[in-house]
Amino acid sequence: MSPSIAELVATTLFAVAVLHTFSTKYFARLAHFQPKHAGLFHLLGEVEVVFGFWAFVMMAALIALIGKSDALAYLDQRNFTEPLFVFAIMVIAGTRAVLQAVLHVVRQISRAIPWPPALSIYFLSLSLVPLLGSFITEPAAMTLAAIILRDSYFSRQLSARLKYATLGVLFVNVSIGGTLTTFAAPPVLMVATTWSWDVPFMFAHFGWKAMLAVSISALIITLAFRRELVAKGKPDYSRAKQKHLPGLVIAIHLLFLLGIVVFAHYPPAFMGLLLLFMGFATAYPQFQDRLILREGLLVAFFLAGLVVLGGLQQWWLQPALQGINDKVLFFVAVALTAITDNASLTYLGSLVEGTDAGFRYALVAGAVAGGGLTVIANAPNPAGLSILKDHFPDQAVSPLGLLLAALPPTLIAIAAFIGLN
Repeated sequence: MSPSIAELVATTLFAVAVLHTFSTKYFARLAHFQPKHAGLFHLLGEVEVVFGFWAFVMMAALIALIGKSDALAYLDQRNFTEPLFVFAIMVIAGTRAVLQAVLHVVRQISRAIPWPPALSIYFLSLSLVPLLGSFITEPAAMTLAAIILRDSYFSRQLSARLKYATLGVLFVNVSIGGTLTTFAAPPVLMVATTWSWDVPFMFAHFGWKAMLAVSISALIITLAFRRELVAKGKPDYSRAKQKHLPGLVIAIHLLFLLGIVVFAHYPPAFMGLLLLFMGFATAYPQFQDRLILREGLLVAFFLAGLVVLGGLQQWWLQPALQGINDKVLFFVAVALTAITDNASLTYLGSLVEGTDAGFRYALVAGAVAGGGLTVIANAPNPAGLSILKDHFPDQAVSPLGLLLAALPPTLIAIAAFIGLN
C-alpha cells in the first residue's frame, strides 16, 4: 500500500527531527554568537524540546492537509501514558529521601568491594542501579544513577572522554538492565501481554544475559578510567549527611514510588498519586530538595512529541521488520532503535501476524541492545541527559560523541544476546 500524503509529510518531519537532535550542539553554540536571539537558539538546542517542537509542526501540517477534525482525532488516538509515567516517576525518584535510601544500599554493598570508594560507587552506579530498573522501572533507575554520577563525578571536572564513556555505558546498561522483569523496560512492556511473556521467561531468555553484559561493561570502564576516577571522583554523601530523615518519611516516599510503579498503566491513578505527593512535599519542605519538575516536564514533552511523530511511521517500519532472517532482524532492530524509540519498534513488531519465537526474541533483544546509541533510542535516555548535560561543554551532548561512546557497551550487549542464545 502506498503511503498517504499525511504519512509522507509525517515521515519527512520525523527525519528532520532526528537530524535536529544531531544538531543541538550547533544551536547551543549559535546562542553565544547571536545574543539577540540567544533565547530561541537555547530553546532549539534543548534535545528534550526537539520532538515536541516538530510534533507541533506536524499537527499544523495535518490540519492543513486533512482538516482540523481528522487531525485532532489522530491526536486523540495517541497514547500518552508513557510520557506522563516518566514525568511522575522522575519527580519522586529524584527526591532526597529516595536518593538517600538508594545511596545507603550502594554504600553498604560498596564496602564489600576491595576498591577505593571512588571506584566501587562508580561501578555500582553503572551496574547495580541500572539492574534495579527491572524493579523500580528504567526511568527511576536512570534518574537515580544520573544524580549519583552527577553529584559524585560529573561535578568534579572529569575529562570529556570519561563523561561521554560514562553516558554511553549508563544508557546501554539501563536499556538492557530492565529486562529481568516484564513491566520495567518499555520495549518489553509493549509486547509482554501480547506474546504471553512472564517474569521467569524474561529472566531465562534475557535477564541473566543482561546482568552479565551490564557487569562486564561497568567493570571495563571502571578499570579503564580508574586513575582519573580515584584522582577526581569523590562519592557525594552530602545527601546522607544532611539532617537525618525520619524512617516514616522515607517509607512514605518509597510507598509513593511503589504506587506509581503499580499503577503505571493507569494515568489517572499515578498522576493522582503524584499530585498527592506534591501536596505532602509542600506540607513538609524540610524533608525535600528542589523537586525536578522542570527536568521531568521537558522529558515528558520530548516523549510526547515522539509519540505524535511516531504514530504515522508504521507504513515503512512494519514492512522493514517482515520477512527477514532472525539474525538479520536482530541487527536491523539495533539500527532502527537508534532512530526510533525502541518501545515503538517492538510495539509495531507485535502487530505483525504469524511470528515465531525466533522473530520475537531477535526483535526485542535488538531493540534493548541498541537502546543507548542515541538520546531517542530508549525512553529513559532523555531523563539521564537532562540531569547530566549541564556538565558537558556548551551544556550540550554531541550525538556523534554519544554514539561512539555507546558502541563498546552495545557490542558487549550484542555478544551477550546473540552469543549466549
